[in-house]
Amino acid sequence: MYKMKPEYYTGILSIDKEHARLFELAQQTHDLLNNDILMDKTDSLTDLISELINYTRTHFSHEEAYMEQIQYPSLSAHMAQHRQFEQRLLEFDMDALEEDFDEQNEAVQNLLDFLVNWLINHIMKVDMRYTEHHPS
Repeated sequence: MYKMKPEYYTGILSIDKEHARLFELAQQTHDLLNNDILMDKTDSLTDLISELINYTRTHFSHEEAYMEQIQYPSLSAHMAQHRQFEQRLLEFDMDALEEDFDEQNEAVQNLLDFLVNWLINHIMKVDMRYTEHHPS
C-alpha cells in the first residue's frame, strides 16, 4: 500500500533507496494500525517511532551531505524542514498512552497520517528541487 511510486524517484539511487525504506516504515505503521490481535500496541509503536527517528536522521544527514556537495542554494531552508520533521516525531509521546486500544490506534493513525503526508509532500515539493541541480 505504501511504497515508492515512479513519481517519487529523484534519480539519485542512494536517496531513492532511503526514501523507499521510509515508505516501508510507513507500511509497518499501517500494518500496526490494522493489527486487531495485538491489544497493547505501545511497545510496537515506541519501537517504530524510535526506528523512524534513527532512520530519518541517517537519511537526512546523507541528503544534506549530497546537497552540500552539489552546492544546493536552498540547503539551510531544506535542513530546517528536516529538523521540524524530527521535532514532530519526538512529540509523539507513547508513554502518555494508557492501555486503551482505541487511544493507541488513534496515536498510530496520527503517526501514519503525519508520516505519509510529510513524506510525499516533502519528496514531491522539496526534494525534487535539488534534483534540478544534480550534476549530469
